[in-house]
Amino acid sequence: MEEFKIENNQEPTSIELRPGLEGVPVTQSSICDIDGIKGDLKYRGYSIAELAQKSSFLETTFLLIWGNLPTASQLREFENQIQMHRRLSFRVRDMMKCFPESGHPMDALQSSAASLGLFYSRRAIDDPKYIYDAVVRLIAKIPTMVAAFQLIRKGQDPIQPRDDLPYSANFLYMLTEKEPDPLAARVFDRCLILHAEHSLNASTFSARVTASTLTDPYAVIASAVGTLAGPLHGGANEDVIKMLQEVQTPDLAGKYLDKAIKSKQKIMGFGHREYKVKDPRASLLQSFAEELFARFGKDEMYDVAKALEAEASPRLGPKGIYPNVDFYSGLVYRKLGIPRDLFTPIFAISRVAGWLAHWREQLSANRIFRPTQIYKGEKDRNWEPLEDR
Repeated sequence: MEEFKIENNQEPTSIELRPGLEGVPVTQSSICDIDGIKGDLKYRGYSIAELAQKSSFLETTFLLIWGNLPTASQLREFENQIQMHRRLSFRVRDMMKCFPESGHPMDALQSSAASLGLFYSRRAIDDPKYIYDAVVRLIAKIPTMVAAFQLIRKGQDPIQPRDDLPYSANFLYMLTEKEPDPLAARVFDRCLILHAEHSLNASTFSARVTASTLTDPYAVIASAVGTLAGPLHGGANEDVIKMLQEVQTPDLAGKYLDKAIKSKQKIMGFGHREYKVKDPRASLLQSFAEELFARFGKDEMYDVAKALEAEASPRLGPKGIYPNVDFYSGLVYRKLGIPRDLFTPIFAISRVAGWLAHWREQLSANRIFRPTQIYKGEKDRNWEPLEDR
């Protein structure tokens, strides 16, 4: 690591440069705890495996944002409020109809999320009711936006939400134009739980930096969506499907890995900054995939994925590189009939819960983010007239 000295009002201080702020604590949080050695992930002290088995996405969302599991009446009220705010203003729908059909759904989502600030922003972030209403609107409307753009780009009008369907079932209905099988809806709901929060990743950090300026929550979520859209953050599960198709068959998995390792090619769905063992979410998603395959038929790419994981274990395991959350999630979404370029927007639907939890936490003890830098440019240059350059 490079070290340098800066002058301040006191005395020179030695500072170590860590590119990307890797390993540098920049805040305190009580939302998410990760043990990358044991492969343990907890939301507010609750095991992710227990939440996926026993909770719902909206119950988990309440836990993340307000710190405790809701009572029966609190959950009922939260669910009712979400249900009442699922619909989009016709102005938002009309705006989305002007987006190019070839545009990526993440760009459409970022623009649509930001537009909510035009309708609801008062920047009354010291008002508990404003905060609650903002949470409800964002959790309720983001899925409707994703589903609406999917139909709009196909030349169709968006489907209105159905008040008789729970949160996840309603999204699948708006997306596929048919009521989902109860197992499919439950698996999708559990997937949302797994993706809801994961500490200070790039998009969450982006949300906290934006929140630290005391702007409105719609701008906070839009900034996080824009960060998630980057190929180094979201979208890896899309690339996993492409990779599995390139491998073609299980017996070619070893050959593919050897070639990729030799050429130092990134193997999609493997490795994580936090985990040195198999990502606990990957194990759960693999079990979800098997549930769906048992009910609706197997995906031929699943055998390729298992073979790739088996071949990778002796090659990459000693380096602490194992399947991450993206390795099996794409196979789950594919079986649910979700288009590949919607995988990352669905990640965003889920992660809004975590982003909003960090937004509230940032506001509770706010200080605007203002890191320093190392200046590496030239000094004391003299101006040259245009005719002399």
